[in-house]
Amino acid sequence: MSPGTLAVQLYSVIEALEADRPGTLARLAALGFHHVEPFAPGLWNTPLDELAASARALRADLDEANLGVSSTHIAVSADSQASAIETCRILGTDTAFVPIPWLVDGFDERALETHDGVRAFAGRLNAASRELARAGIRLGYHNHHFEWAQLPDGTPAFDVLWDLLDPDVLAEVDVYWAAVAGQDPAEVLERLGERAVAAHLKDGPAELDTPQTPIGTGDIDIPAALRAGTHLRWHITEIDRTEADHFALLAANRRALLAGGLTAP
Repeated sequence: MSPGTLAVQLYSVIEALEADRPGTLARLAALGFHHVEPFAPGLWNTPLDELAASARALRADLDEANLGVSSTHIAVSADSQASAIETCRILGTDTAFVPIPWLVDGFDERALETHDGVRAFAGRLNAASRELARAGIRLGYHNHHFEWAQLPDGTPAFDVLWDLLDPDVLAEVDVYWAAVAGQDPAEVLERLGERAVAAHLKDGPAELDTPQTPIGTGDIDIPAALRAGTHLRWHITEIDRTEADHFALLAANRRALLAGGLTAP
């Protein structure tokens, strides 16, 4: 399996973070995590000074817990990406992912329903990627399940999107949501090749609106995905929904991934 580096997506414990962020980060560190991936810390229209202050406060709490940042989720503005650049610099990462179309200013859940919509969306990501690249930051896109919906001619929007995105735009493959969409996550990783630098790893029934379970107990073939993703830099465990204790599930996922050959630092 791939000897990638392990991290945890902070959305997994969003409620605990809202109640006690320093304590929650300390608990993640105590579980053995060394890196985290923050979820989108602000919208495109947040004043730069407010966004920077928020990022600095998070960075201070991360430092207290001795946690690094693998990558971060961001929002994309219709014009300058100054907020995203400042956020990445403060958090100490050179990699950012757009996690969902409606965090791109001017787009919504219908962005990937037509060829024109996909073309416009790809164009915005390409422009943002070029601006971020000038600041030394790499931009990528993170999938859910709906990207594989068919366009009017029957082509999956996912395929058209990646054909239109510049080669420098990276991929963060969520293996769970790819499986929910009826895809083989290993094949998705193989098709994207070295553009895929991060993966979200989680398990469960691979059905919409169902609770996720520990890695190794659901329908997702994580070992196959890891064999296909030998080029991945980051392996990120995440919880969207579960009936289990979130910290206990993250701990179980960490153990399973380390047993499969990943590294913790």
